[in-house]
Amino acid sequence: MLDFFTIFSKGGIVLWCFHGAGVSESFAGPVNALIRSVILQERSGNNSYTHEALSLKYKLDNEFELIFVVGFQKILTLTYVDKFIDDVQLHFRDRYKNELEQKGALKLINNSFEFGDDFKVLLREAEESSRARGPTAMRTFKESEKSQKTVKSMIEIKGGEKVKEPGGKKNKNAKKEAPAAEPVKVDQGKAASSGNKTVENGNQGFTPEETIQKKREEFFRKRTVVPTEKTTCSKSPKPQKPKEKQRRVWDMGGSSTKELDYSGRNGDDSLNGSQQNQDARIDLGMQLNSMKGDLLSVDYESSEEEEMEEEEEEKVVVSETSKTSSKKSGGFGGMFGMLKGLVGSKSLSREDMESVLEKMKDHLITKNVAAEIAYQLCDSVAKKLEGKVMGTFTTVASTVKLALQDSLVQILQPKRRVDILRDVMESQNQRRPFVVTFCGVNGVGKSTNLAKISFWLIENGFSVLIAACDTFRAGAVEQLRTHQRRLNSLHPPEHHGGRPVVQLYEKGYGKDAAGIAMEAIAYARNQAFDVVLVDTAGRMQDNAPLMTALAKLIAVNMPDLVLFVGEALVGNEAVDQLVKFNQALADNSMSDKPRLIDGIVLTKFDTIDDKVGAAISMTYITGQPIVFVGTGQTYNDLRSLNARAVVSALMKA
Repeated sequence: MLDFFTIFSKGGIVLWCFHGAGVSESFAGPVNALIRSVILQERSGNNSYTHEALSLKYKLDNEFELIFVVGFQKILTLTYVDKFIDDVQLHFRDRYKNELEQKGALKLINNSFEFGDDFKVLLREAEESSRARGPTAMRTFKESEKSQKTVKSMIEIKGGEKVKEPGGKKNKNAKKEAPAAEPVKVDQGKAASSGNKTVENGNQGFTPEETIQKKREEFFRKRTVVPTEKTTCSKSPKPQKPKEKQRRVWDMGGSSTKELDYSGRNGDDSLNGSQQNQDARIDLGMQLNSMKGDLLSVDYESSEEEEMEEEEEEKVVVSETSKTSSKKSGGFGGMFGMLKGLVGSKSLSREDMESVLEKMKDHLITKNVAAEIAYQLCDSVAKKLEGKVMGTFTTVASTVKLALQDSLVQILQPKRRVDILRDVMESQNQRRPFVVTFCGVNGVGKSTNLAKISFWLIENGFSVLIAACDTFRAGAVEQLRTHQRRLNSLHPPEHHGGRPVVQLYEKGYGKDAAGIAMEAIAYARNQAFDVVLVDTAGRMQDNAPLMTALAKLIAVNMPDLVLFVGEALVGNEAVDQLVKFNQALADNSMSDKPRLIDGIVLTKFDTIDDKVGAAISMTYITGQPIVFVGTGQTYNDLRSLNARAVVSALMKA
């Protein structure tokens, strides 16, 4: 039933392995895929992993740094696997505990030991117990609780209580009735002294004439209330003149004082106007820094006060531990007790970490991490630390926090480095353009960040062709044309052999986006452009027709890079967007290996302060790196991701 079972250390040393009957293939491929995709990427919250036709279950032994992995065909439903892998782990630990503690996994492999017989015994017991349980038979009607109900159980007695059924349960289907009203008991002595007054509900012993007179007095008293200061009417203030709108001064706006209102000039802004007049209107005083070479990374500098607070917290923990230990025993014994409490080894359990993990989950969610991702991250950290022996002078909170930081850094660091400049140079050697496609939902900033990336590529000496494949949104082509004019004004054609460094390829609105992209790539190849940037229409992840069109565009043109543009403002929505975008690309693909999202552009990063959780959510759900980070409104505001800086901001209290 099982294809293989292997035990290896976290250093990659295989201690023992088992091959199932009739299985000749090596298990190295599935296990290596498990290590790359799960263990190294800190995704061990779920104990299962699927690789092609195999299902893999694994268990971590953090005390001895071991990993137990079992593999079987995913079409099989083996209910005993979870308990079986736990039994094997406990049995292996108990049998070779001394060797693991004294020599470690590296020395244990050199010893000749036989674990196969014990393994077969445990496997036989697990299979027999699974067969013994078998499928549970359905109970008959006579065995059900419904058959025990009688007509008597449906009868209600006075007061609303129901007659109990033979099983001692009340009938839940019958409606409850209000308890019968008890007659009002009146003291005879008081009744005699009240004379002709009658006791009525709500009249407090007054006669009807007295009650009416009292209500009239209350009515007139309410009508003649003297108005207070709050209710007095004040004279309405005189209307003030509205302040004139002040001219806004933008940072890095340059020194130009030209008026930007061209509404009075008829025809100048038309698409067929003079190119020189259009270029002349662009503010050439805009000062932009050079962006040659690799992009700068996003920085988040932790202040000295935060570091001082962390040091003080550690001191407080140590001092509190010493006080509690000294209270228990004084003198030399107290000092010995203090050292014993701090230095003594303690293996972490799930119960020890539960309260800390709950606080960590809430903290991650407040920092914009998707709730589902926050739970998976904390579960992964718990499995990573469970059974691990704590170090000297450490607390559970600091241990969990440090492990979570390491996991977050590991998630944000890409499995592969996307070096666009290097890839463009390789495409130049092959005499073909490097094609990048941008996709995402509406309003996230695809066109704006496409222009920023264009400016960065131009600064590094590459020519760019922008393909206007957003044929749905009104004004999309005009927006790209404006960016094209501005970029060419910053890099005049006379400095590049008389040829504009940025050109726009557009065919208007309502056309097939995939066809426009194909024509643009062919035009770029003929005109020797270095890079083609394909701008697509924004679409919601639930819009099936537009998602189909996007999948067609990618499948037909096969771009070198597919970038998903997402906002840093979103939380749970980021997961839904990325999952459905990838799913649509896979469902509408025309090949066996569908082309999915290759990287992420994270926009509006300057608007979130330290709530940077969207970066974690997007990277975790796709496993793809964040290639660009948008941090402002100018062409210079483009950065690369610094994993440790983002984690530092994320863990800030």
